[in-house]
Amino acid sequence: MKFCSECGHGLTVRVPDGDNRERSICDRCATIHYLNPKIVTGCLPVFEDRVLLCRRAIEPRSGLWTLPAGFMENGESAEEGARRETMEEACAHVEIDNLYTLFSLPHISQVYMFFLARLPEPVFQAGEESLAVELFREDQIPWEQLAFPVVTDTLRHFFNDREREVFPMRSSTIEFGRRLGS
Repeated sequence: MKFCSECGHGLTVRVPDGDNRERSICDRCATIHYLNPKIVTGCLPVFEDRVLLCRRAIEPRSGLWTLPAGFMENGESAEEGARRETMEEACAHVEIDNLYTLFSLPHISQVYMFFLARLPEPVFQAGEESLAVELFREDQIPWEQLAFPVVTDTLRHFFNDREREVFPMRSSTIEFGRRLGS
């Protein structure tokens, strides 16, 4: 940020009294501007023995496959955001089950949350942000064409957990390509 959203004055970056991190502060109205991580929410839609993936029509990683997901909006829950993103990207209605994977990416100030979800019927089509939407069995997943490490990790966990029919919530941190956690 360069200018205060309250009064339009230029900002100074410094540690405010009582804080321990640098913040953008307005010297005119004393507003402190906090920049916090972005939350990405989405789901892993499952129909019978297949999962629903979307081929991205937008950057980053246009043309590659991903789970339906995107930035949460103000005023919505993570589950509502996951349903909305699935509708926007795959024109599909899902029934959200439980939080399945949680990834912290501090190097880009993002947190990813994927929910297990049921696709009650195989009704879907590409939304504005997707080139294609398809159901894949495990042996059909385009592993080399997945857009993001968090998608790869979520799918690998799912197929491993499906063998045991136990789906624990998993959490990890990814820093510059290095994974930490379960």
